[in-house]
Amino acid sequence: MSYMSPVWRCCLQQMTRAPNCFIKVQQRLNSQGPSSSLLSRPPPTSRLQTLRTASWPASRLCHNQHNTSKEGDRKHTQEGFRMSALVQAPKPALYLGFSGLIPFLSAPLLMAVTQSFYPDVAFAQVVYGASIVSFLGGARWGFALPDGSPAKPDWMNLGNSVVPSLLAWLALLCRDNVAEGAFVVIMGLGLSLHYDLTLLPGYPAWFKAMRTVLTLVATFSLVATLALKKFCPEKQIKELQK
Repeated sequence: MSYMSPVWRCCLQQMTRAPNCFIKVQQRLNSQGPSSSLLSRPPPTSRLQTLRTASWPASRLCHNQHNTSKEGDRKHTQEGFRMSALVQAPKPALYLGFSGLIPFLSAPLLMAVTQSFYPDVAFAQVVYGASIVSFLGGARWGFALPDGSPAKPDWMNLGNSVVPSLLAWLALLCRDNVAEGAFVVIMGLGLSLHYDLTLLPGYPAWFKAMRTVLTLVATFSLVATLALKKFCPEKQIKELQK
């Protein structure tokens, strides 16, 4: 037993060393694992910088696009009134716009040729003028509805677009007094022109120039009809047919 005791003692020492080796290896792996993972992963600050550098161009692009759209809307809104821009108008707009003056001009021209004032013809002119005034309000409403339009569909644009239609309705109520109806139509034409040129954004320059010319000619025709009413004898349209 005394001879075997050193052998058993050596075996026991080897057996006790093995778990210690495994423990040391495990501790070394545990100590190296986080360090290796930390080396493979970028530090938090570098990750934040990467995210910032990746998101900065996109945010700058959106900001630039927003500023560009604002500058475009501002430029479109501040586009001044120039009569020379009338030559830039599309031909359909020019032809249809100026042909719309025929009912305005035909009434005073007929009265001037016959040297007579016809109430029915004058009222027909007022009715046509009221329809044009109502159309101008509807055009403003339609201009403010599409996405990206410089005229936003807010209370200012849509509310003021209703005013010409109300004036047109009021002019149609003046059946027995053509002069009052003509004055209401003139007021509606002038008010809608004021909206389009100064108060509300932002028709193109050629449309502003065309609107100014058409409004002036239509107003002149109504004033001419009122002047003929004062200086010419009143007759019925049936007498003209005879």
